[in-house]
Amino acid sequence: MSMPFYVSPEQLMKDRADFARKGIARGRSVAVVQYADGILFVSENPSQALHKVSEIYDRIAFAAVGRYNEFENLRIAGVRLADMRGYAYDRRDVTGRGLANAYAQTLGTIFSSGGEKPYEVEIFVAEVGDAVSEDQIYRLTYDGQVADEHDFAVMGGAAESVTTHLREHYSAGATLEEALKVAVAALGHNDTGDRVIPASGLEVAVLHRTLSRQRKFKRVPAEQLDRILGASGDAPSGDAPSGDAPSGDAPQDGAAQVGASTDPSGPDDPSDPTDTISDVPALEPPVVAPGDPPVAPPDDARGALS
Repeated sequence: MSMPFYVSPEQLMKDRADFARKGIARGRSVAVVQYADGILFVSENPSQALHKVSEIYDRIAFAAVGRYNEFENLRIAGVRLADMRGYAYDRRDVTGRGLANAYAQTLGTIFSSGGEKPYEVEIFVAEVGDAVSEDQIYRLTYDGQVADEHDFAVMGGAAESVTTHLREHYSAGATLEEALKVAVAALGHNDTGDRVIPASGLEVAVLHRTLSRQRKFKRVPAEQLDRILGASGDAPSGDAPSGDAPSGDAPQDGAAQVGASTDPSGPDDPSDPTDTISDVPALEPPVVAPGDPPVAPPDDARGALS
């Protein structure tokens, strides 16, 4: 009888971590930046429908990089968990920290399990408070580790060069327009030179604390990005986003995708035939009795930032 092949636990975990990191690095970067009136999410994403930044609950948003079908499963599970907790208890009981802890347990369990591959994802969970000091930004890695971020954070793609650029140009208390310009310039910065990312290749959303409504999430449409950034990437006297239409980023042409990943099977590629929605992992046992929990409706695209 042949002897079973043995791999030490240390080597197994290292191999799984290397596998996940390589997959995440092929995705395009996502930057989260705090500004005077809330939290800004900026991602290089030409897709009109497959979002990397989404609303979870009233004051909570979700951003991810990596394999789309995997982080979409996590997003759906987070919406269900938040709705069940808010419905069974109180809307104030739904917090970014609680959601981040649930995601950490799920990702940690998947990573340490030998029966399936680790998720090739990193995610941000952000909650906007009534003041800048109350804002919360959590970064979760593929193995379930949680980090509490401040001011700005970047994941995926060329995260190191983007972070370096933000560290040199970020200023606390900036306006939305100023924060957006810095974030877009950082996403276009790399070791070989800077590039201009058109508005049609960006996905931008905010958690805006001064909105009069209970739900603070708002997408910034491409038309408003054009007014803020300008056609050449230099910002004229831009206005704050009015949110009169949902984000509709037209796919980039070949020239607009300079510097983007060319691996058709890599993460963030919606054409990957394996990217189909599978069973959503449960973040915790249900807490309500019969009937499906209410699901948050799509964001009201006609609200305005005040």
